Amino acid sequence: MSLTAAAVLAVTGWTAVGAPAGAPPRHRAPEPPAAATVCSPAGTLKGPGGQRASVSLCASGGGAGTSLSAPATCRRSGTTVRYACLTSGTWTLRRDGRTVATGPLPGGRETPGPGTYEVSGAVHVRSSPAGVDLRGTVRATLTLTDPKPVATHRIEVDRHTLRPHGSATLTYTVARDSDAGDGSARFGLIGEEASGVELTTSDARCVNPLTGRHPSTARSMYALDCALTDLQPGRPSTVVVHARVADACTSIVSKLGYWMPRGQTFHTGGMLAGPTVGCDPSTDRGR
Repeated sequence: MSLTAAAVLAVTGWTAVGAPAGAPPRHRAPEPPAAATVCSPAGTLKGPGGQRASVSLCASGGGAGTSLSAPATCRRSGTTVRYACLTSGTWTLRRDGRTVATGPLPGGRETPGPGTYEVSGAVHVRSSPAGVDLRGTVRATLTLTDPKPVATHRIEVDRHTLRPHGSATLTYTVARDSDAGDGSARFGLIGEEASGVELTTSDARCVNPLTGRHPSTARSMYALDCALTDLQPGRPSTVVVHARVADACTSIVSKLGYWMPRGQTFHTGGMLAGPTVGCDPSTDRGR
């Protein structure tokens, strides 16, 4: 007599999802929407010698972010060479005349939500093999359908301006508002390397990252990396940072990487951009 796999599991008291038979289903984070891409012709760039590049603008969603790209087809009159196009540049997303987001091409940002958007791209198109090299601006209208993701985490800071030749204490509050996922997150701060800014803290969860090859012990004093493990809804975490600004003004940006587990699925996390602390040179005490 042969048994099916389901029968074997039933005999041993386990279900096909690896839980004891009769046990309540485990909580799982919601699955992200299926990935989808929408493209629209955006324009044709022309150059000397019959160079032409037909460019489209595309938006790809399906998760917490929307990625913009500018695929193109290249050709040159008088030649039978089949060119591959390489595109780079920047994109701007507008809705009702208001800029919603900008970024590099290709590259993405948080999903802005469903709606019709005007997209412009300042593109540089090169061909392989060489023969087409064009720059210009292209435009298209794209209709996005992915819903704006519900915020699961947030970052707050108690001040937003630094000054040169000064020191300041920045208190960051990191909160997790979602029951999905867990309490682990990686919180990072970084200033401009050439500015001479120093970021320090007595918080044992944070370190200035090592730089250079082993056995170097040099650290990047303009950056901090904090491993948070106890974020819970209703229990935010506070990180107190001391910023010493030298002669040059610098902004300090923050970000958070976090888990939203779905078993062993590879893409199980997200990134959140936190507030930027700017610098106002007009408040320089030396003036």
